[in-house]
Amino acid sequence: MALIITDDCINCDVCEPECPNGAISQGEEIYVIDPNLCTECVGHYDEPQCQLVCPVDCIPLDPAHVESPEELMEKYRILTGKA
Repeated sequence: MALIITDDCINCDVCEPECPNGAISQGEEIYVIDPNLCTECVGHYDEPQCQLVCPVDCIPLDPAHVESPEELMEKYRILTGKA
């Protein structure tokens, strides 16, 4: 699954620089996550870095973008060019 940022986001700016795939960006009101770029940090880290640094715990799994660990790893390989 990709992750999603909820309306509880306080725009603290700590999640964006932690994303190794550049999936997080400033939206119109709060930060947003591009599900096409989010791998839940699979391939980079053992757990999603944005969730670790979020002070308000507003980055859950996105049920609209369900992906298996294998699919996330394949997306990581495509995004990084690591076959």
